[in-house]
Amino acid sequence: MKLAPSSLLSPGVAAQLKDLGASLARLRIARGIKQEEAAARAGLSRNTAYRLEKGDPGIAIGHILRYLDAIVPGKTLHELQSQSDPALAALSAREQRRRARDLSKRELEELDF
Repeated sequence: MKLAPSSLLSPGVAAQLKDLGASLARLRIARGIKQEEAAARAGLSRNTAYRLEKGDPGIAIGHILRYLDAIVPGKTLHELQSQSDPALAALSAREQRRRARDLSKRELEELDF
């Protein structure tokens, strides 16, 4: 009977794979690279890149390293996990911005004292 790779992993390892995939996806987005383009640069199919970013345990470590190198050449897994890339800091700053809106008449009346 064939077992799925995810059934052989402990919950902690599965969570680490999901975190790694999410970090790769976030770095790719921060750099403004489409998933299809990153996959082509790494010599992978877009489906493999999708599975990699979702934390699929069936993806080989070589694919992960090639994908990382396609997004940011020369970056190591350790540097990826430390979240030290300037593009990630810029993405976080953009995400924190909130659009200012005018207060409603009711909100203005509540503030009027």
